[in-house]
Amino acid sequence: MAEGGAVTHVESGGPAAYWNPGSQILWRYRENAGERFHIVRPVTVVRDDEEVLAVWLAPGTPCTKPVLADGTPVHAEPLETRYTRPRTVQQDRWFGTGVLKLAQPGRPWSVWLFWEPGWKFKNWYVNLEEPLVRWSGGVDSEDHFLDITVHPDRSWGWRDEDEFAQAQRDGLMDARSAERVREAGRAAVEVIRRWGPPFSDGWEHWRPDPAWPVPSLPDDWDRTPAHVST
Repeated sequence: MAEGGAVTHVESGGPAAYWNPGSQILWRYRENAGERFHIVRPVTVVRDDEEVLAVWLAPGTPCTKPVLADGTPVHAEPLETRYTRPRTVQQDRWFGTGVLKLAQPGRPWSVWLFWEPGWKFKNWYVNLEEPLVRWSGGVDSEDHFLDITVHPDRSWGWRDEDEFAQAQRDGLMDARSAERVREAGRAAVEVIRRWGPPFSDGWEHWRPDPAWPVPSLPDDWDRTPAHVST
């Protein structure tokens, strides 16, 4: 996956190098009740340094997503059984417009930017999650269910509070972990209120390089890194 003149990461436990713009990596999420990767999205690096990792998820990108064992989309299942019915993973493609994802090192959330067709900016989306762990082929995390939507007028609101509560009822998150997620959410809200980075950085005006190809999904998308770094 390391293309476009990437600085390749060495899985040695030492300091991680940065990827060059145009490099293709994987942005992955583990399932919440195991170690299997169930969400895997090939992305193109926009910027990678000590301040932020910015990546572009292009329209039509092949990816993996969780579904119920019978193929039913997860969000079509009633909330009461959404996290208890058996699941599997299937390959799909990212639909709609692309997404710009921004992650600041060590923070337990990433910020995603969405646009309407024609590049009309729609909103920011704060995805609460484990701080990203870097490895030679990309970054890994675990989603924490609770999210925040931020609108162009800087108003904001909590998202998926019902899923966050159901995950706790189903034993996917204990009380201590849930409180840590809430604390992370409150910290993110403070950044929103003071309009700190990355919201203040003008990313809504960014556009992808038209020469970037849509990344492919490698056969070993679910491989376990030998060593990782934060």
